[in-house]
Amino acid sequence: PAGPPAPFPLLSRLDAADNEVEELGADIAALPALKSLDVANNQLRELPAALADCPRLKEANFRGNQLRDKRLEKMVNGCQTKAILEYLRAGGRGKGKAENAREEVRKKKREKQQKKDSGDGEQDEVEEASKLLVKILHVSENPAPLVVKVSPGVKDVRAFIVCCVLKGVNLKPGNALKRFLSMQTKLHEDICEKRTVATIATHDLQLVKAPVTYDVQPPDELKIIPLGRKEIKAKDLLRQLQLEAEEQRKQKKRQNVSGLHKYLQLLDGKDNYPCLVDAEGAVISFPPITNSEKTKIRKETRDLFLEVTSDTSLQICKDVMDTLILKIAELNRSTLENKEGSGSDMESDALCGPGNLNLPLVVEQVRVVDMDGNLKVLYPSKTDLATVSSLLTVIR
Repeated sequence: PAGPPAPFPLLSRLDAADNEVEELGADIAALPALKSLDVANNQLRELPAALADCPRLKEANFRGNQLRDKRLEKMVNGCQTKAILEYLRAGGRGKGKAENAREEVRKKKREKQQKKDSGDGEQDEVEEASKLLVKILHVSENPAPLVVKVSPGVKDVRAFIVCCVLKGVNLKPGNALKRFLSMQTKLHEDICEKRTVATIATHDLQLVKAPVTYDVQPPDELKIIPLGRKEIKAKDLLRQLQLEAEEQRKQKKRQNVSGLHKYLQLLDGKDNYPCLVDAEGAVISFPPITNSEKTKIRKETRDLFLEVTSDTSLQICKDVMDTLILKIAELNRSTLENKEGSGSDMESDALCGPGNLNLPLVVEQVRVVDMDGNLKVLYPSKTDLATVSSLLTVIR
């Protein structure tokens, strides 16, 4: 406080990638407003511990540097910024804040054990230990939050939408991706009541070109590349699906049909169809029928863009999203517990922090706004995720 004022007091984003930078000085900590730092593909051999003292640093990219600390090099290629900063804060010993967090957990366990010994709290301890962790990243803390704009036309077609970003999923090992897709299908059958009250769409965030617009288009103008198919107009896709459904009935000699064919009647009588359009003008979602191949989730996907739409109510969208996040968190922990995989993938995941079986998934808030930028929905808000609170611990 007695010294000279900090340089660049308002600098929040520093991009210095691909510049042959050889050293990053400890003075980086003197940037009080720095939120985002990109020094990828330089010639850095070390990262200063002072980075951990940057008070507002939330996002950093150190990839493409030949670091002397090979453990740190693996971390910068696969871990979240928070885990990297904790490692630097501890001087490369994997302690620091992470160790403090573990000590806090041990302290709480001791307190609960005392309750148990006195005849209280045994059930509480079992329930708390089994809970999954989810951390909320608020819009104000996010240097580049995703925004969804809503056009006026959706009001008469499919009025309600809720979105969020979920970071830190692991779909690589074993049949994790298959179980993820099966979970989504089950939710459509159960809580979404065969998509009649709501529809879920999941996207690979890295393939989503923001900003995104929730819009309506006429059936003969809306074009999409459906999952596993070639680009087609919406009206032709529905006609194709209808023919497939008829053929399916004939072959199986029954009235019921499966797959997308079950949902065709949900668009009966609609002059316009709802769709999510990215910044390049591509339709990435056509609810309640299908997603686009363009943003398809694969084994390598780590970060998800989630959407839930409904023509029934906003609260149903939120309830479905709550359940979706819970189910993904359960799958994620199950994948780690079963150790479905080996080698570098699992090793890299293990580097990203202590107690990795219960590392929190990060849910980034997404604002849904009208075309003038006025807020319509923010998810998750302070009251969201309450429906799954008995199974989920939310760090807000």
